[in-house]
Order: sequence, then structure tokens, then C-alpha cells
Amino acid sequence: MLGGVAIIFPLFLALITLYVGKVAWIERIIPTHRWMSLGAGVSIAYVFLDILPELNVVQTEIEHTGGLAFLEKHAYLLALLGLGLFYGVEWLAMRSRRYNLKLTGQDCTTPAIFWVHIGVFCLYNALIGELLSDTEARGLTSTILLSIALGLHFLITDRGLRRHHKQPYDRVGRWILAGAILVGWIVGRSLILEETAIAVLWGLVAGGLILNVLKEELPETKESCLGSFLIGAGGYAALLLTIE
Repeated sequence: MLGGVAIIFPLFLALITLYVGKVAWIERIIPTHRWMSLGAGVSIAYVFLDILPELNVVQTEIEHTGGLAFLEKHAYLLALLGLGLFYGVEWLAMRSRRYNLKLTGQDCTTPAIFWVHIGVFCLYNALIGELLSDTEARGLTSTILLSIALGLHFLITDRGLRRHHKQPYDRVGRWILAGAILVGWIVGRSLILEETAIAVLWGLVAGGLILNVLKEELPETKESCLGSFLIGAGGYAALLLTIE
């Protein structure tokens, strides 16, 4: 139904990934702690009202397949594995920064850890691009709301990646991650993937999304704004419930 217009949504997220470092003008209008808390609220609402219900769908898909019977009743285990994977690469990045700072005086990761981190997020972005590909089934309004939530999510998580990797992220990393979104979308539009495989991948990416939301989008109390968080969470939740 949406036809060629559907490409707008992955392009929107790719542009955010590419130009997240050029948003200093936002901070001059809205203090950083306010818009980060607003984004945190929107993303947390998305997790609880969309991601967690989606895990129930994943569970149903797994229970109705014979090939993955060993995962029966373990959709949440897949999410836990995804969460553990992203926690692991975050831990590696922090450790690499401390090591590199002590060794060279530069507060950024080593090249090896940079590529590991970018590789994991490349897969993550591709899966999210695939999620955006089914705009016809999701509907225009739901896709717009999903893109807004993911846009705020990328705006903040990509800032975290830049904090870890500095110049290598600006030179190479952001282009790879932006391209991964588009590749995931193209694959999702071009290939008919088995529902069970999609369900398993979705369980993994759900865990990663939950960790990234909690890690990056819930700033320390002294840097957060409760009012902005509540506005983001309440407003986005109301929109999601209205269209259901």
C-alpha cells in the first residue's frame, strides 16, 4: 500500500545515524538532560508496550515449530542472550578505553574492539531495518510511531558509540551502521524469511534493545529530568494505545 514511500523510514534512521554528531543546535534550544530524558521515556514506553508483547509472539512462533523445539518456552532466554551479548561488547569497550588511555593517553577503544563493537551493532541495525520493512502489515501510523521511537533511540545510542570510539566512528563506523539499516530493510523487502527464524532473531534483538535503552537512555539522576521522562513515556504510551 505504501509502495516507494516505505523507503522513507529506513532513510530517516540512516540519516540520524550519519548526522547524530551534528545536533549541537538541539542542545542550544533544549538542554541535553531534557531531550535525553524525553527520548528515554519514549523508548521505555516502546519497550513495555511493543517489545515485551512482541516476545509473546516470538514464544508462540517457537512453540509451533519442530525444528527449534529445544527452545520451547524460552523466548525470554533469547532476549537474555541478546542482552548478554550487548552487555559483553559494552564491557569490552569500557575496558579497552581504560587500557588505551593508560597506554597511549587516548580515551578511545583499540582498533580490534572498535570493529567488534561496530560488527555487533551492524547486525543490530540490520535487524531493525528488517523490522521496518513490513510497513504494509504494520500500517502507516504504527510505522511512523515506531520510526520516531527508533530515531530517538539511535540518536542517543550513537552518541554512546561516538563516546567510545571517537574519530574512527566518525570516519567509518557511522557509515557502516547507516548502511546496515538500509541493507536490512532491502533484505526484508526482497526475501521471504521463515517466520521461526525471524522470531528467533527478534528475540535476540529485543534483548539488545532493552539493554541499550536502560544503559544509554536512562541518564544518571543528577543529569536527568523526571518531567521530560514522564512526558515522553506517557505521551508515547497514549499514542500507542490510541492506535491499537
